[in-house]
Amino acid sequence: MENSFNFISESKDGLVLTLKLVPNSSFSKVVDYSDEFLRVKISAPPVENKANKELINFCSDLLDINKSKLEIISGEKSKLKKLLIKNANINDVTQKLMFVLDSVHKEK
Repeated sequence: MENSFNFISESKDGLVLTLKLVPNSSFSKVVDYSDEFLRVKISAPPVENKANKELINFCSDLLDINKSKLEIISGEKSKLKKLLIKNANINDVTQKLMFVLDSVHKEK
């Protein structure tokens, strides 16, 4: 399967997802995407690293990946973040994201 998302790139350590966070939302969910990023609402506030921790928990559940394989590699104090998924298979991640984004667009 070909990577059809520009917000996913491959690195020597795994896959890098570019995400734009909307903290302090009523609940955590993927809301949309563009060429540059995947937009994610997070229920935690952006204080004391709470939003970052919630992002890791949310992505772990969303992609069915162990939290230890997820790491924010840039943007810790920014809404625009890069999330490393260590040793991930691009086909698996892309397939899971396609399913999630399909359901997001059906809600609209």
